[in-house]
Amino acid sequence: MRGVIQSRVGIALVSVLTVAVILGGIAIGQMISSARLMSSGLVKSVELGVYKDSNCSEVMSSVGWGIVEPGSQHNASVYIRNEGNTEITLFLNCTGWNPPEAETYMVLSWNYTGQLVMPNQVILVILTLSVGNDAPSGRDFTFDVVITAMG
Repeated sequence: MRGVIQSRVGIALVSVLTVAVILGGIAIGQMISSARLMSSGLVKSVELGVYKDSNCSEVMSSVGWGIVEPGSQHNASVYIRNEGNTEITLFLNCTGWNPPEAETYMVLSWNYTGQLVMPNQVILVILTLSVGNDAPSGRDFTFDVVITAMG
């Protein structure tokens, strides 16, 4: 039994030495060359700012429509700046209507026509609130104006 174990150990040792010699021969017999390339880039960012003035010095955080009458329209000017590093397209949405039924007699629109807004470009957009003839009088209302940039 002892001779069998010794012969298996001998075979394993010879196999390991053979692999080491072969691998060593490959590493020694081959020439290696490499080149280093500098790599850089910029992660795309889509950002926008909404301002009260064309210099973009005063952030606009709300629109006050004041007292509105049934059948009337009211405008608000906003300056939108592309603060990202890629061209964007804008989208308008309204959410959080209070009271919820206000959405049925009020519509918010704008004069933006879908043109691309380039990085650092500022555009003037007119928001228009149209109040339907069926709007109940004496009711307060609120809603969120959501301007989304996609690029």
